[in-house]
Amino acid sequence: MADRTFLSWPFFESRHRDLADSIDAWCATNLDDGEASDPAEACRSLVADLGAAGFLKLAVSDGDSRPDVRSLAIARETLARHGALADFAFAMQGLGSGAISLFGTLQQKRDWLPKVAAGDAIAAFAMTEPASGSDAANLQMTAERIGDDWELIGEKTYISNGGIADFYVTFARTGDEDGARGLSAFIVPADSDGLGVAEQIEVISPHPLARLHYDKVRVPAAAMIGEPGEGFRIGMETLNLFRVTVGAAALGFARRALDEAVRFAGDRRLGRGTLADNAVTKSKLGDMATLVDASALLIYRAAWQQDVGGQDHRRAAAMAKLHATEAAQQVIDAAVQLHGGAGVTRGVKVEELYRDIRALRIYEGASEVQRQIIAKDILREAGL
Repeated sequence: MADRTFLSWPFFESRHRDLADSIDAWCATNLDDGEASDPAEACRSLVADLGAAGFLKLAVSDGDSRPDVRSLAIARETLARHGALADFAFAMQGLGSGAISLFGTLQQKRDWLPKVAAGDAIAAFAMTEPASGSDAANLQMTAERIGDDWELIGEKTYISNGGIADFYVTFARTGDEDGARGLSAFIVPADSDGLGVAEQIEVISPHPLARLHYDKVRVPAAAMIGEPGEGFRIGMETLNLFRVTVGAAALGFARRALDEAVRFAGDRRLGRGTLADNAVTKSKLGDMATLVDASALLIYRAAWQQDVGGQDHRRAAAMAKLHATEAAQQVIDAAVQLHGGAGVTRGVKVEELYRDIRALRIYEGASEVQRQIIAKDILREAGL
């Protein structure tokens, strides 16, 4: 049983504790403890089930306010502890529609957010390109104004929900200016003429991922989110809203790894006792537990700041994402080591977790990018 004492911390309200209870109970009843043979089909099913359960409402704006980051973080931590694909399905509904929640017109919100919340439409966030990953300011996809429409030409890659999404929030260059100032954001329905899946990408932790090709894809002017040239800001603020929740997912993986390690150490015979009696094992478990709690403190501090803190929270969000993902990698690696040969055997949970955690140190801002954000903020405060 994962530690839940953190829910008594002052960052939370009673509604957050109730949410943690309800999601945990839902996961225990509805999720299989193993990897899906068909991740795309499993993801479709999970989105529908999460929508039917009412949990996807957490991931979108209700029209008057931003999503509650503490609720998002609790949901992701809990889902990730039970199953990586469930966390993925939930998270992408939020990230994929996040630009609409934060910057969409009333009509755009009415058209898409209720469907996303109900699990009737699968969302995707299409920013990364073959020649630009973390360097989002230098995207090459173009969008040209033709009459009342915009015509998009280019490619996107490593797009989560690629091939199963009902719409893609797509970032493209609309002006002559170089860098961030020339980008805009569009809602592109998946059935648009000229939009196709060029390649399904297989990764170590299976989930729907694709390279997309936009061949003169036309969308109406009303499909633009915000104003021309605001795309970079829209994309970065969307990522910043959900950055803390990536750390929360990593925390869920780490908690599960710690639970698995404790259980294994208590069951594994070693001499006249168990592995848990060994001093080296105790030292390792102590380090793992400390890393988990440190991550939780950073995550829920940052989530609280985004919800009610009323201050610039980029540094706190970056610290939370950086520490939690890097620490989870260490915790899971230690759990694998404690399991010995079983730790690298397919079908054993810690082996699955070892593959699940790796991408979180890369996507939505790699660890190196988070370190730059933190350092720039420190230097700015020092007047340097």
